[in-house]
Amino acid sequence: MNFVVSILVALIAVSVLVLIPWVGVGALNLQVLFGVIIPYAAFATFIIGIIVRVIGWGRSPVPFRIPTTAGQQKTHPWIKHSKLDNPSSTLGVIGRMALEVLLFRSLFRNTRMEFRQGPKIDYEWEKWLWLFALGFHYAFLVVVIRHMRFFTEPIPWFVHLTESLDGFLEMGLAPIQGLGVPGIMISGFVLLGAATLLLVRRVIVSNVRYISLPADYFPLFLILAIATTGVLMRYHGILMYRLIGLDLLSADIVRVKELAIGLVTFHPTIPQGIGTIFFIHLFLVCMLLAYFPFSKLMHLGGIFLSPTRNLSNSNRLVHHVNPWNYPVKVHTYEEYEEEFREKMVEVGLPVEKMPETPEQGEAASEDEKKE
Repeated sequence: MNFVVSILVALIAVSVLVLIPWVGVGALNLQVLFGVIIPYAAFATFIIGIIVRVIGWGRSPVPFRIPTTAGQQKTHPWIKHSKLDNPSSTLGVIGRMALEVLLFRSLFRNTRMEFRQGPKIDYEWEKWLWLFALGFHYAFLVVVIRHMRFFTEPIPWFVHLTESLDGFLEMGLAPIQGLGVPGIMISGFVLLGAATLLLVRRVIVSNVRYISLPADYFPLFLILAIATTGVLMRYHGILMYRLIGLDLLSADIVRVKELAIGLVTFHPTIPQGIGTIFFIHLFLVCMLLAYFPFSKLMHLGGIFLSPTRNLSNSNRLVHHVNPWNYPVKVHTYEEYEEEFREKMVEVGLPVEKMPETPEQGEAASEDEKKE
């Protein structure tokens, strides 16, 4: 599929998702549908979908160890062993998994092959992808932790700590006509910028663009839409509301928390005065939750169940037996030769025991009689 078509399909799909709550809440007043029913349905789909996918992966047979290795296997004592790149123990696997999950170590080791003049093949480190991916995932994590303040009462200490670290660039500007300026949360802008850069990379790098499908562009556009609506609510919407009273892009935080607490405690309520932009933001988040278990985003859970990552390379240390082997009736060579000995001798094949001649057979019979 042409990459332009793929981009247009994903962009149109996200645009339609933005228009649905805009019309549903702004024109049809379906706040209950978009504020209660859809969030519950999306969360249930998210949980059930993840459980089904994880159980399916867990039931997949792994008859032998296939760890991905990038270093020397443990062999002789005088040969240096790469304990993290080629672990032979569970502790080494835990270390490798920790580096992979927390720091994206394999992505940091990524190289790019290029044909130079000569012709000559050259390899270069490609650290930009690692940096964008690391910033994107950690910014997303911080945003999720910060949003826990809407679903908890009292707010946990680690949420306050995360907000303090995330907002250390608090704008100390003097109030404009007595109006405070909202503090800057770095994670929102990092998430928006990293997702944009990942999208640009997917478009401008030819080999990545060649293998990209609408399913690759759709999550990026969806996350960009979520981050954009969140930034608009926090900064542009609050400022416009405070300055000129325009509440198109603003949302009452107190009423938003009232709605969130009602959903968590299973006593849903729809407070009055929540802006339409919030329902657009909430609907997009619900679509991301419902889409998550059926997309490539499930690498969040898949990395822990991947046999190329979670297995130690102990093939030289331990004899691994297939656990579901069943008894098989074998035909030994002695039985085979006993059955086909005469035919093997006729065609000149070597045998361990020559067939008996008639004279040898009669002599053996006479010996048996004497005994």
